[in-house]
Amino acid sequence: MPPPDPLPEQIQFIVAVDRLKQVFRRSRLTDDSRWENDAEHSWHLALMAVVLHEHAASEVDLCKVLTMHLIHDLVEIDAGDTFAYDEEANVGKEERERAAAERIFGLLPDDQGDCLRRLWEEFEARETPEARYAAALDRLQPLILNYHMDGVTGWRRHGVRAPQVVDRNRHIAEGSPTLWEFARRLIADSVKEGKLEG
Repeated sequence: MPPPDPLPEQIQFIVAVDRLKQVFRRSRLTDDSRWENDAEHSWHLALMAVVLHEHAASEVDLCKVLTMHLIHDLVEIDAGDTFAYDEEANVGKEERERAAAERIFGLLPDDQGDCLRRLWEEFEARETPEARYAAALDRLQPLILNYHMDGVTGWRRHGVRAPQVVDRNRHIAEGSPTLWEFARRLIADSVKEGKLEG
């Protein structure tokens, strides 16, 4: 008996994750025309991973990093995007996202779903060079957008202060000391330019 055809489950997954385009973040596009969605964020990270690859703290498997970026926010289809600086909203976030991962990756054939689920868990744990580099870029990207939007949407609107931004983003250094130095300069410039409260 031939093995079951994986294509129907794979197509079901592809259709289901199209909903990522409808999950909006707390960052606006740099032209301030609208909020960024999770699918755009994932694409932006994948491009950053390619362009900034030389700045990774150690050698990384770029294909693995790109896959992490493409799947890391799929759980937000069910769990929603939680604003990083909202302590109350972050209560229970891990449990919501684990349940979402179970459902979403469970749409795929078992071996493929298990593989992507493990990559998502690896990204979340930040224990491998690939996960640390991928996570560093995930933190750097909104920092860059906030800086270029004068801090209006993500920082000033929510009363976020520089020590919170430093604390939230310090693990960028694990994935790239070079990019962490850049991020620290960006934060300092943001304070100096009035985009972020000190």
